[in-house]
Amino acid sequence: MHSLSDRCAIVGVGASAQGKVPGSSAVSLAVDAFKRALDDSGLRKEDIDGLLTLPGQTSPEAALNYLRLGETLGIDPRFTGSMNMGGSTAGALVQQAALAVNAGMATHVACVFGDAAATGGGRFDRAQGWGDSSSIWGYMSAAANSAITAARHMAVYGTTSRQLGEIAVACRYHASLNPDAVMRQPITVEDHQASRWIVEPLHLLDCCLVSDGGVCVIVSSAERARDLAQPVVLLSGMGQGYTTQNLGTEDWWYAPHQKRAVEDAYAMAGVGPRDVDVAQLYDNFTSSVLLWLEHGGFCAPGEAGPFCEGGRIRLGGELPINTAGGNLSESFMEGWLHIVEGVRQMRGACGPRQVPDAEVCLVTGRGQALNCANALVLRKG
Repeated sequence: MHSLSDRCAIVGVGASAQGKVPGSSAVSLAVDAFKRALDDSGLRKEDIDGLLTLPGQTSPEAALNYLRLGETLGIDPRFTGSMNMGGSTAGALVQQAALAVNAGMATHVACVFGDAAATGGGRFDRAQGWGDSSSIWGYMSAAANSAITAARHMAVYGTTSRQLGEIAVACRYHASLNPDAVMRQPITVEDHQASRWIVEPLHLLDCCLVSDGGVCVIVSSAERARDLAQPVVLLSGMGQGYTTQNLGTEDWWYAPHQKRAVEDAYAMAGVGPRDVDVAQLYDNFTSSVLLWLEHGGFCAPGEAGPFCEGGRIRLGGELPINTAGGNLSESFMEGWLHIVEGVRQMRGACGPRQVPDAEVCLVTGRGQALNCANALVLRKG
């Protein structure tokens, strides 16, 4: 067994109100989430000696660094810092926290995110300052980036827009069972097809939400976790993958570094795709899920479109994904809520959306123009 496998655990999770929260700020939302995670864990504020943050991405006040949050919370941590890898940051910070706890540099590390993107007018379909060389072709946004992935997958493998619609429908169905989700009205594939284009071949219902919110995840040792308030959820496997080669390589659109991240997490945990009971797959766009299904080994390259048909990725199917609704329907918290839902599934605490007898969960994240990826394997303790 790998020396890091099952040595640490997620002992507390918390999320603020989601969606559009008038009067909120990145800091106020993060503080709310921190308090909820603290209550969830049974720890006191004085027990937290590690603090890691992701500054907000799309609000005007992208300033949730460790200094500002630590000052607001009244914490002087032994181990701290801020990191920005977009939607890959949540998993990376949890991994960083586990490394710190395992090395004895901290006892309980709070990983915190807060953003007021919705009230700040954030969007993902318009120019956001993406590189000079590609902007002359209109390639300036997250939606345009993932549209290339979708279009290429369709051209090479015959994937259809209706198959992307199956992903959106599954996530919305799961959100309908989640009282905290922003979008709970069920949709059909026909609704997906009728929604307006954002960047062809992506429709509106292929795209993630824009949300205000805060999330906190607390990491401790597995040994200490057994004395705290919640059932133990072990960090069994961790993996990361990166590339600096985008348009310069022919297969950049397929993000092969994501496969490395998942395979490393599997290897550390000593599991494979057949052991995974439920998956929380980063879904900034439906096309992202296609790649994760293939990189995760749940189907062969090119087979993710058909794999999504017939209810296979819904509750009761072969591989339920994004059981709280994901970025597409629960809230866009850049992958932080994927970790929260994974933890709750391992605790058996998801009510009507609980996957029966779930013991292993894969959680993935991706970000920064698809350059960064990570994966966590969570296991019921």
